[in-house]
Amino acid sequence: MSKMKNRFSLILSLVFFVASNASFAQSIAIIPKPVSVVLNKEIFQLNTNTTIVKPSASLAKNSGLLREALSSLTRYSFPISTQTKANYISLRIDSSKVLKQEGYQLNITKNAIEVIGHDEAGVFYGIQSLIQIVYQAQNNGFKLAGCRVNDYPRFAYRGLHLDVGRNLFPLSFLKKYIDLLTFYKINTFHWHLTEDQGWRIEIKKYPRLQSVSAYRDETIIGHKKDSPHRFDGKKYGGFYTQEEVKTLVKYASEKYITIIPEIEMPGHAVAALAAYPNLGCTTGSYKTATFWGVFDDVYCAGNDSTFIFLKNVLDEIIPLFPSKYIHIGGDECPKTRWKVCPKCQRRMIEEHLADEHELQSYFIRKIEKYVNSKGREIIGWDEILEGGLSPKATVMSWRGEAGGIAAAKQKHDVIMTPESHLYLDYYQSLQANEPTAAAGFTPLSKVYSYEPISAELRPEDEQYIKGVQANVWSEYMPTTKHVEYMAFPRALALSEIAWSQKELRNYDDFLVRLRQHRAILTQKEVNFFDRFEEFTYDFLMDKSGNTTVHLASTLPNTTIHYTLDGKIPTINDKVYSNQIVIDKSAYLKAQIFVGSKPYGQAFEQVFSYHKAIAKKVTLGNQPKAGYNPAVPFVLVNGLAGNSRYNNMQWVGFSGENVEATIDLESVQSISQIGINILKYHWQRMWEPNKLVFSLSEDGIHYQEVYRTSDFPANGINQISAKIATKKARFIKVQAENKGIIPAGEYGAGGKAWLLVDEIFVE
Repeated sequence: MSKMKNRFSLILSLVFFVASNASFAQSIAIIPKPVSVVLNKEIFQLNTNTTIVKPSASLAKNSGLLREALSSLTRYSFPISTQTKANYISLRIDSSKVLKQEGYQLNITKNAIEVIGHDEAGVFYGIQSLIQIVYQAQNNGFKLAGCRVNDYPRFAYRGLHLDVGRNLFPLSFLKKYIDLLTFYKINTFHWHLTEDQGWRIEIKKYPRLQSVSAYRDETIIGHKKDSPHRFDGKKYGGFYTQEEVKTLVKYASEKYITIIPEIEMPGHAVAALAAYPNLGCTTGSYKTATFWGVFDDVYCAGNDSTFIFLKNVLDEIIPLFPSKYIHIGGDECPKTRWKVCPKCQRRMIEEHLADEHELQSYFIRKIEKYVNSKGREIIGWDEILEGGLSPKATVMSWRGEAGGIAAAKQKHDVIMTPESHLYLDYYQSLQANEPTAAAGFTPLSKVYSYEPISAELRPEDEQYIKGVQANVWSEYMPTTKHVEYMAFPRALALSEIAWSQKELRNYDDFLVRLRQHRAILTQKEVNFFDRFEEFTYDFLMDKSGNTTVHLASTLPNTTIHYTLDGKIPTINDKVYSNQIVIDKSAYLKAQIFVGSKPYGQAFEQVFSYHKAIAKKVTLGNQPKAGYNPAVPFVLVNGLAGNSRYNNMQWVGFSGENVEATIDLESVQSISQIGINILKYHWQRMWEPNKLVFSLSEDGIHYQEVYRTSDFPANGINQISAKIATKKARFIKVQAENKGIIPAGEYGAGGKAWLLVDEIFVE
């Protein structure tokens, strides 16, 4: 009986140990994912007797940071010693044991924790992983699971950007931002300091940059696409003093963060021109911009005073920032003023420059030469490729990957930061109640899916991809809470792209760890977007017009209930399983349930069926750029594009006409034809000069049945033409593009976009 009792106790102990160890295993939720994590069977108890051991003075900073972090979590004191005792945390550098720069080894056993780094930064990043584990051990009395973590970064450059030109944020928030970067092993803060809407850094030689350029008279309300523009009537602005900059740079360096300043040139200069109008191409006055966009007024490239000014500015910037790079912008510089500026045209003749693109290259090279003379290098957006790339310039590839690939093939260093995946001012949800954002749709899953090493690169060129960065443009982020909402947790996905090895990245695994980091972000008082597990979906229409709907959520242990009549689903409505097939007009609503409770917001989609559904559409011109969705039957699938033009239903033509012919496959009676036209002049989206509907029975002889040039709405113009009933097999839709945007309008001289949506036939 005693043996049976002992055996039963042993089994219970084993069950308890396995369960406990499983719980501890779940607590090893490190972001970004380490190279390897191996659990052992030991447990380290963090308590009042725990000491921090630093064998060398070089680790005094790291040991102090560790003590500060642990004390804030545990309320223990953690004395620092040079001697090892029982229950200690030791920090040391051993480049023979940890071979990679910034790499570390974290060993947790019963009696000790060891953080071994290749260098000081490696020790620091090992500390960050340890602190993440401690956060997750708060609910079990700070019992830390025994493990060995081996880790090092994939890329040397791991960056997150913040634009303070449009909206200004206090120094206290910038410190919090830097703390979050370091916690997730991001090592570069790209500080975008000057813009059309505000100059944010003190330059003592030019006091009007502080008194004039740092302020705007008012700020636009709502989105730039709205028309007419509305303004708040409140003066807005401010700047960082050089002393504040020094404070932040020092603070960041102690956290192994490099701050790269960006001083925009030759474009995005309206605020500077407001203070010093002699630097522009025209003789008129300038005002700091009050709304967002790209402006024609830029620094005059033919004026020697421009370069004197910028060199003097750089003379004050460079001593403040010890970074290797000085970012000089170089993006979105219209050539409108240069083309008619006598000084710029004279400069082109004197320097034997073929066009204004080469003039921009001349501008960048001149600045680069000066920056190089100060022992630094320039970095710029991929427009600096235009007209020829400067010799030592590093390229930030933002307009897709093409610029980065081209630069790498030319043996230039590249930071990948494509707008398509890494612009965190884009919507992260398609829910209608999301706060105003710039455009697009970049959910967490899309950020995580980005791979910085393009398959188009040759193996010998991959070495020039030095890293990856996400950008936070602040036009629609007036508060620090809003910045946090847009940046997190997408910045955590960035950290894993930048740090973790490609073969180890797995989105489902990332979500398992991210769910545990919800509590950490909450404890750090980060106003993060917490609905990253809302619905994902796809619609696939077949040739017969049946639409197969697939719904999914990454949240485990859930069910999805749905309705097709527009009613909000309850736990008693249909359960989704595998797919839903739509074959007629319907209003789908779906809701995730955890147990009997709804989770998140309901998903909804209207399907409007008509005679042209799934019929062949022949286009005279092909759609362009991001408005060429690879969705079958996109113009005749019963799905409407939204006003944010980010749900992949709009078809866009740049400077070209729309000519779409639909074959109904048989002669039918037609009494109504419709189409949607998107009109946002402030986004370069123009209504057509005219819209014509024509019908034909044979596809050769067409009869016009409707014509209009009236598109009054700013936004979606729903055109629905009721006609006298006619027989037809073919419907032709012709819309004449505005062509070139007229003078005086936003984007004047450029090609107008013409965006169209669902062609409706009854």
